[in-house]
Amino acid sequence: MTVHFIGAGPGAADLVTVRAARIIATAPVCLYAGALVPRELLATAPPAARLVDTADLDLDAITAELVTAHEDGLDVARLHSGDPSVWSAMAEQMRRLDAAGVPYDVVPGVPAFAAAAAALRRELTVPGVAQTVVLTRTSARSTPMPPGETLAAYAATGATLVLHLAVQRTGELVPELAAHYGTDCPVAVVARASREDELVLRGTLADIAAQVEAAGVRRTAVIVVGRALAAEQFPDSHLYSTTRPR
Repeated sequence: MTVHFIGAGPGAADLVTVRAARIIATAPVCLYAGALVPRELLATAPPAARLVDTADLDLDAITAELVTAHEDGLDVARLHSGDPSVWSAMAEQMRRLDAAGVPYDVVPGVPAFAAAAAALRRELTVPGVAQTVVLTRTSARSTPMPPGETLAAYAATGATLVLHLAVQRTGELVPELAAHYGTDCPVAVVARASREDELVLRGTLADIAAQVEAAGVRRTAVIVVGRALAAEQFPDSHLYSTTRPR
């Protein structure tokens, strides 16, 4: 048997890979991340599948479910929202599966930042404006950030910045961001990207905190900061240029 760590995407049930859909449709055990995984996707699991919501389970309990399935010879679809390569707590589960001798693999998914960019209808890397995207978060009630991984350090680069798990602190973060990007820098907040109740807020560092407060956005949102969000006058990239060196 195999534990399949699967990126279940940002929220829309049809934003999963063909491979993910095939595994979910055949796996006799499915562990999923609570309200973050759409019910419509869970409905594609086999009728007799064991569905386990991990929202209220600790790491020991989750590991026990995976090990038990292994002992019973059952494949597991372990669903994580977005893509499991970032902020999924997959690494500590893998560490425990290694110790228990349980095999696993990983199926990538559509990450939240990509779904947010799609909702904004924007490329995050624009020629002459921004060629780097920084995915990061802030530490409040979550795991502390490692030394050197500071918001100021990333903002100083001028790169397109995507903040996860930070929307509740928008007002606190604005001054630190504005010191590097300027108060007129374009900002967008995308909540519940790709879902039916998706919400998009657009503004600048001068007004985005007030918009977030007025809209009551508290979770399941990303903040995107950078000049690429409003870039109009920029050179064409070399990718399709007729004048690039051959």
